[in-house]
Amino acid sequence: MPENPNPDRDLTPEVSAETDVARLGHTSPPPAHEQTADEDADVVDWDRVAAMEQFKALLRAKNAFIVPATLFFVVYYFALPVLVGWFPELMEKRIGPVNYAYLFALSQFFMAWAVAFVYLRKAAKFDEEARQIIARLDQPKGEKPE
Repeated sequence: MPENPNPDRDLTPEVSAETDVARLGHTSPPPAHEQTADEDADVVDWDRVAAMEQFKALLRAKNAFIVPATLFFVVYYFALPVLVGWFPELMEKRIGPVNYAYLFALSQFFMAWAVAFVYLRKAAKFDEEARQIIARLDQPKGEKPE
């Protein structure tokens, strides 16, 4: 291997080092985008989190919303080709200059926006519950959250 002509400028002097992240001359702790996997390791006790009743309730609440919303979206989305294929006479009926098929297709855009809007509102609540769980983890055992 050829010798480095500028060893004082080599920010990664070791071959096969634990990281390929160059420190870029930082003397303070590295910023997040320069951390190695070990430095960025999440030290959360996930078994403790999974055992928390508040976490279990959060998962149940998320599933109670996400599963029905997804099923509704999928059924509504595939209703158009099903209706056009099996009930073409119905979908050919006109309302003014357009037929039902075009109106139904257009309604899918509004339905998707509505589902996304409702999800954003629910996700904000889920995020708040997650923050409460995290705050509870950061407290010593036995201490009540604020």
